[in-house]
Amino acid sequence: MLTLVLAMVWHRRGQSITLALLSLLAVASAVAAPAYLIAADRAVAAGQVATAATGELTLTVRGVQDSAVGGESNDFADLGGTLIALPGFQYFYSAETPTVGLEKTDRYPTRLVFRQDVCAHVTIVAGRCLFGESDVLLGQRTAERLGLAPGDDITLAGAVPDGSAGVPRFVAAGRPKALVVAGTYLPTQPAETYWGRHGYFVGGADVGSGEPVFTTSMTLPATDRARTEMAIDGVAAPGVLDVDRIDGLRAELRRLDESAAELDDTLQIDTDIPKLLDRIDEGRAASRLLVPVLAVPLVLLACFSIYLTVGYGADGRQSELAVVALRGARWWSRWWLAAGESLVAVLAGALVGCLAGQLLINVVTAVRFPGVGQAADWSSLRYAPIAALIALLAAVAAQRRQLTRPVAGLLRRIPGPGTGRVPFGEAVLLVLTVLAGVQLVLSDGSLAGIGLFAPALLLLTLALLLSRALLPVLGRFAAGALRRGRLGPALAGLQLTRRPGASRLFALLVAAAAVAGYAACAVDTGERGRDTQARLGAGAERVLTVQPVSGRQLLAAVRATDPDGRWAMAVTQLSSGTDHPVSGLAVDSRALAAVATWPRDAPPAGTVAGRLRPVAVEPTVIKGPELALDITSSSNRLQLSVNVSSLDGESVVDFGKLRAGRATYRLRPVACRTGCRINGLQIGGSGATQVKARLAIHSLGDRWLLAKGGALATGPDGITLQVEVSPSYGEVARLRPAGVPDPLPIAYAGVVPDAIKGLADDNLRVDPVAALPAVPQLGRQAYLVDLDYVGLLASGTKRAQATQVWLNRAAPPDAVERLTAQGLTVVDDTGTAAVRERLEQQGPALSLEFYLLAAGLATLLGVGALVLTVAVDRGRRTEDLVAMRIQGLRRGPAGQATFWTYPVLVTAAVVTGMLVGLAGWRLTGWALPLAGVNPPDLPLPGQPRWGVLFWWTVAVLVPYLLAAVAGGRDLRRRVG
Repeated sequence: MLTLVLAMVWHRRGQSITLALLSLLAVASAVAAPAYLIAADRAVAAGQVATAATGELTLTVRGVQDSAVGGESNDFADLGGTLIALPGFQYFYSAETPTVGLEKTDRYPTRLVFRQDVCAHVTIVAGRCLFGESDVLLGQRTAERLGLAPGDDITLAGAVPDGSAGVPRFVAAGRPKALVVAGTYLPTQPAETYWGRHGYFVGGADVGSGEPVFTTSMTLPATDRARTEMAIDGVAAPGVLDVDRIDGLRAELRRLDESAAELDDTLQIDTDIPKLLDRIDEGRAASRLLVPVLAVPLVLLACFSIYLTVGYGADGRQSELAVVALRGARWWSRWWLAAGESLVAVLAGALVGCLAGQLLINVVTAVRFPGVGQAADWSSLRYAPIAALIALLAAVAAQRRQLTRPVAGLLRRIPGPGTGRVPFGEAVLLVLTVLAGVQLVLSDGSLAGIGLFAPALLLLTLALLLSRALLPVLGRFAAGALRRGRLGPALAGLQLTRRPGASRLFALLVAAAAVAGYAACAVDTGERGRDTQARLGAGAERVLTVQPVSGRQLLAAVRATDPDGRWAMAVTQLSSGTDHPVSGLAVDSRALAAVATWPRDAPPAGTVAGRLRPVAVEPTVIKGPELALDITSSSNRLQLSVNVSSLDGESVVDFGKLRAGRATYRLRPVACRTGCRINGLQIGGSGATQVKARLAIHSLGDRWLLAKGGALATGPDGITLQVEVSPSYGEVARLRPAGVPDPLPIAYAGVVPDAIKGLADDNLRVDPVAALPAVPQLGRQAYLVDLDYVGLLASGTKRAQATQVWLNRAAPPDAVERLTAQGLTVVDDTGTAAVRERLEQQGPALSLEFYLLAAGLATLLGVGALVLTVAVDRGRRTEDLVAMRIQGLRRGPAGQATFWTYPVLVTAAVVTGMLVGLAGWRLTGWALPLAGVNPPDLPLPGQPRWGVLFWWTVAVLVPYLLAAVAGGRDLRRRVG
């Protein structure tokens, strides 16, 4: 019996090879999805690690020692041993103590720091690196500002904070230590992970220069100090954060926390590694949702293709099976003769397909994710036996009718009566589709439970319903053509509609094209969404994050670098002063149109910029270095402070108490050494009772307004104020430059904030002047204001929450160097390209690459089913048409019937399938997590572009047409 079956396979070897290849594709499709998920998991982890921030790649253990002369605590040393037991990290020891004696101010200390291997991570500008005890390295700008050079001596003393005078300051708390300047340095990469989370290079008016004094491990023990902050920084080595180590690393971090708590409650462990691990898990979770969305219909399509093609082949062998039944063969012989030929081909293809699916993903992984994790992962082959078994079951189920049908039924060549009813399986599929769709809607798009299968069920159900609806239409068209005497189209249409299994073939081709159409919608929508996130989410082509400075200092530095606002724009973040804060951006509106990436459907950037800054305000400028004020006061209980800013920084210059009568007050603030601008004045009182006085300022002109606390009059001799303040309540009178609109003009997206704060001591009132669909970088709930206006309305000096410089493509190559020359320190350099790269390495983008693979496999399945169908039909159709030719059918109509049958079929099926895919996307695509991990609230596109769908349709249709035309030409040649 086996010999007979093998002979049957050899006799129809073309059909058997085609069926084996189809089985190979079907099983390979089933194996490819889990294999790709494994590869995507590794790629997601590697991508997140590659784009992680410093804090997400390091852990820092901190301890504080309060003693006269330092030695390391035993608990800290014990924890160091615990850290060494945490494998895969490179550790660096550091210690620092606050000192005074280097700077002229006592408002902040000088950080004296020992850090292991520091010389390998700084660039020596002058002198040499550290060698012996008492050697120190000074920052280049600090040395230039203080006039120090290598070889000079300095003296530092340990310091402690002292607030007894009402103003925070630092005072010496130990014996002075003589030190030698070994050299001056610049950090080679201020943002590299080696520096950990210590913020060594963060400077500002209240924290210092941002250039610590580095020294050797021998110097600190020899220094008389009261407080030492010690730290051990662990930097993750390559491979530590691979996906295979995530669970183990979580457990190790928990044990480290427990060890620290047992040793000393004062020890602190700072790390954002758990955040990185959570983000990796979120990306993997997105992949595990997105890949099955198209893997499920692909697997169902694979089973359907085997079911259809095996059944189609069995239909072509009905006459043989009828002869076997007429001869009274036993049921097992009849079963083996009916199913054996198909089972041999399916089994052979399935066995090869198990290996082919894994090899395909291995090749994709090697090309797309080189060097990520293991070279090849074969664990997904555990699904191969299941896939092969399903393929064999589908082959057996496809031939059940031929095994049970009576001889009369096997001899019929057209469908018998009653075959048009809806099969039970299709009814069940329709019910499941409705249930899955309802769950998807009620769960607000949660791809869980049966809702995960909603897209797959919907595509297959629509394909089946449309095949049942369209083929009768085609049959009526063929009947009409026959009545009109058009024999060619009539015969082609009747062959399609009256052939057994034609409806299922059309449904298969529609479903295959629908899978490709759904993939096209997802890929294009995801691509456009990532483009929007990269462009609008970044804010500009290039975004430089600089060390925190005041908004006015940032604005001055950027304007000095790019005076015309052609390629650089200063940007800071603000927040509203309401109970529900809304984020905002303060920008240099002069450069808004030239630099910012602007949202679609928004008013032109130039128009919005004009509304944000309707008038130019000229500040009061002091050429420096002396700040002199000519003032007449009626009281000696008034106190005056002036807010000034320049490229050297921003500060509040305190003139102290004013004398009664007219006098000139002179100071030389550091910020005004090369000139500065006066941004505001503040007049307070002293004593315990209310102060009422008259104050005249003769030397500042008359372009001032009184923002708070009295009345103001202008005259030829300057400005005159009637001041009434209460020192006990902290009341002050504030002057700001005239001409700044109050309330502040604001462009907004979403909710208009009641007030904003961030650079000012008081909340600023707002006047909405433009509505936007989204604010660049922040999204659909944010606002936009002019940075210069905010600075002039602000009465105090504050460092901004986030300070950035946005650049466009016209920025010169040395833009960073130019900004550095103006006193800004760039700590991060991102932008559209960097955001796009990060998005491309997240779970959604990597999962959508599987959609491309799924579209290709679905198309190959459809083409294989078509080729096998053509091969099965060829013999019977040749007999029919040859008989008609003998009866007088002309060559032309016969050629039309043979050549155009399948091209018309596949064209209709592909177009219908692409429309089904689009319909499925519109109904379920909104639930797919395409936006990435923690996306900003941006107006992302939800639908694909029609042009893209057109070219996808062409690309899918071409292989079908090639197979259809080849089959039609072969049939026409046989008919003659």
